Amino acid sequence: MKNLLLLLLICSVIVGCRKTDSANIIPVSQQKNTTIDSLRLIIQQAIVKKGKFEWSSLSPSLLWSAIQQSNGVVSVGYQIASNPLHENQLAAIDVNTREWLAAKQLLVSKLLLLEQELDPTISLDAILPWEETVLPVFTIILKNPRSLVYLLQSPWVRYVEPMEYDQQLYSVADQRASGCASNLPTRGLVPGVHYGVVTPNAKASWNYPAHGILDAWRYVSGKGIKVFLIDTGIGYGQESLGVNFNQGFSGARTLEKLVTLPRQRFLGIINVGPVETPEDRCGHGTAMAGVLAAPRGTNGNMVGIAYNSNLITCRAAADVFIDEAREVKGVSDAFTMAAQRADVKVISMSMGRITVSSQIRDAIQYAHAKGKMIFCAAGTSFSFTSNWAGVIFPATLPEVQAVTGVKQFTNFEACTQCHSGPEVDFVVEMERAGDATHPLTVADRGNEPSTIGGSSVATASMAAMTALVWSRFPYYSRDQILTLLERYSTYYPQRDPRWGWGKFQPVLAVD
Repeated sequence: MKNLLLLLLICSVIVGCRKTDSANIIPVSQQKNTTIDSLRLIIQQAIVKKGKFEWSSLSPSLLWSAIQQSNGVVSVGYQIASNPLHENQLAAIDVNTREWLAAKQLLVSKLLLLEQELDPTISLDAILPWEETVLPVFTIILKNPRSLVYLLQSPWVRYVEPMEYDQQLYSVADQRASGCASNLPTRGLVPGVHYGVVTPNAKASWNYPAHGILDAWRYVSGKGIKVFLIDTGIGYGQESLGVNFNQGFSGARTLEKLVTLPRQRFLGIINVGPVETPEDRCGHGTAMAGVLAAPRGTNGNMVGIAYNSNLITCRAAADVFIDEAREVKGVSDAFTMAAQRADVKVISMSMGRITVSSQIRDAIQYAHAKGKMIFCAAGTSFSFTSNWAGVIFPATLPEVQAVTGVKQFTNFEACTQCHSGPEVDFVVEMERAGDATHPLTVADRGNEPSTIGGSSVATASMAAMTALVWSRFPYYSRDQILTLLERYSTYYPQRDPRWGWGKFQPVLAVD
């Protein structure tokens, strides 16, 4: 009954709340699954109809239900009330100036008072888990529905969104998989079928010829271009992405291993687990790094597409579903970090989520304004998304180049689990005819390659091909490079409604 009264309070206070909302509110404590199913259906219908789901489309009562199911953790985007913020201004503001600090302080001070109505002992530190020094946004934990009322009414607020509700959208099996797997060597790979051997002693994946990559290597190798990989980290046991990063035809390049994924910290309690490190505990980030920039070496391992590029790997999430609040924070921090690096040209992220995160969108718009070329995966299906979801967030954003995978020898057919749709910009051939083998990458350790599929490998591959082209024209801007990518793809000068510009041929751009 208490939860029902709290939900009714929101509808009674906020102007414009639909009458049907208050009449149909379901107490979360009594019928949790019904509430989750209702929201899931709303989200699914919005994505089918509009291609995306925005939290601002919900009624206040349903938004509060989602916040409750998100452990109360919300992302609040703020602004100067007298000067509403536009997305193209994100890179120009400094949230550490007096005016912006005052705006944030006004909001959090009021929210603390409201939260203390329920718990007089609570402190600001207990409800503000992390600091934010770049974007006009903060994370806060809300338990009082009056806090949501205040935020939705405030001219200082751009958005208020639950950060963890996406966890309710996946089955237990999907949560266990989450794009992670034992990244072990793939047995039965046949030379001349699944790979070719190139000097000095490296394996080139079977799909490289489909994009003319071996021919492009006569001119370019990615030298001098730095790629920022946002993923699950990099395995410490893979020496080709460690002490042997420079070997054979790969030399004088740099490898940085970073982490932006914070430890869980709610209600003043810090997770007692180990401090987060750049080490990959999923396998996905290691596989993406191999596709991008594994060395063209002497040890018999596979060779990455941009084998002479510089690489930054950033562990921003625990797995490929960005469904934890700390993963939203980790990913947005990774984008702003990459944006502030003048030496970074390309950002690649093969991760995503179902609902739109405005905080991540802010970070991507910030990076785009800084001139970065951003590639994101169109999506790889799990049970919840397999029959209806198109391109997933953030690949849906106009600032992002969305990439998906297609089968070999088709014109075109999506890979078995790859998403497609009008937001797709490029495709990569990555599922072999006959045996459905995926492209080669490095395993977690050792010199025997593994394989990796989905739109993930397509995205890393496209980012690497872009590094090849940029190394040929190092003084080109992002937009000039993008023009080359489009011009030397299948459908130029007309985009295909499902496959975008199609399959890119880097050799044509650099010859």
